Amino acid sequence: MKENTQLVGAGRHPERFGGLVNTPICRASTILAGSMAEWDAMKRARAAEEPGATTYGRFGTATAHAFEEAMAQLEGGRGSLVFPSGLAAIVTALTALLSAGDHILVSYSAYSPTRSFLDRVLRRFGVQVQVYDPACGEDIRSLMRPNTRVVYVESPGSETLEIQDIPAIARMAHAQGAFVVMDNTWATPLFFKPLAHGVDVSIHAATKYIVGHSDAMLGVVTCNEATWARVKQTTQDMGQTAGPDDIFLALRGLRTMGLRLQRHWESGLRVAQWLEQQPEVEAVVHPALPSHPGHALWKRDYSGACGLFSVVLRTRDAQAVAAFVDALQHFGIGVSWGGYESLAIPFTPGEHHGARWPYQGSAVRMHIGLEDPQDLIDDLRQALTVMAARASLSPSAQPEAARQNA
Repeated sequence: MKENTQLVGAGRHPERFGGLVNTPICRASTILAGSMAEWDAMKRARAAEEPGATTYGRFGTATAHAFEEAMAQLEGGRGSLVFPSGLAAIVTALTALLSAGDHILVSYSAYSPTRSFLDRVLRRFGVQVQVYDPACGEDIRSLMRPNTRVVYVESPGSETLEIQDIPAIARMAHAQGAFVVMDNTWATPLFFKPLAHGVDVSIHAATKYIVGHSDAMLGVVTCNEATWARVKQTTQDMGQTAGPDDIFLALRGLRTMGLRLQRHWESGLRVAQWLEQQPEVEAVVHPALPSHPGHALWKRDYSGACGLFSVVLRTRDAQAVAAFVDALQHFGIGVSWGGYESLAIPFTPGEHHGARWPYQGSAVRMHIGLEDPQDLIDDLRQALTVMAARASLSPSAQPEAARQNA
């Protein structure tokens, strides 16, 4: 089936629920059996991982099972597990695959809470954490150690949007017996297939494009055969579970994700192309633009782009940047992304980026929502005008000689 057909049908079983087109919200903690024989059968079914089998709400109800089934189908994995947030999904998968004395390689462009978990938590339990350049490709083999167990990738990178050569990294990792874990939130299951490119565990902050409406927090992990048992057992050992109401919203979001992603992609690229031509803009960091350093890799491995990219403004005046953001009428100021609304928020590249971040101006992460792209362009035009005026008035933006003469 084509992906849009999968999105409509994956995880749906109307015959189980009196013909209801959507899997209902099933709220439950206790699940009763009619007899001891039935109870034993329920336990056997859950142990055998039969579809929908459960003995307690923490192991999932029909709502959770429908979402997990749909995600496993879209990702092409052995199985999927749902979590209360994207970060919960990340930390559980890493905990499942790492032990004291193990070594993990993590891209310096990874989501900062992922880095913080590794540094603050897993280091305390004896895991050796090493940061690497996301552009390394096959050269990652020079960083591999006998105890390297996980190579963590995020492509594009968080905020700085580096594209990694995932197949090359996976080949090198597997040659040393390491697993590859990927945060694939930016591309979604529609625009990149991690497991088909050598990844062992694919993670999404379903909060973003899967839910799609900025009204629920969820994460999801999809595993291949080699990692499934360990990640599933650790998920249960850590008591990870998600509420059925939020999962229902994710199921709802899946049904329209194909249409939404197409609009995010088209509008985002149109806005990015316009921004790239503006004199107030130093650079636009968008993998689908030919100017992006990783554009060739994106074109080779990805089938589309979402609405998230970064723009570098030609000013380092914080007040001018604030004036630009404050002047925007159709962009909210807030973290997260992937909803229907457009967002803009300044950021500073992390300490590890160094020379890999070659720009001099101030960076703003932008998410292009479902508004008309021309309205967004018009909004950005007037905000850039406000920024330019504010920068010209700022003492920090004036030449030294002019300030001395003032």
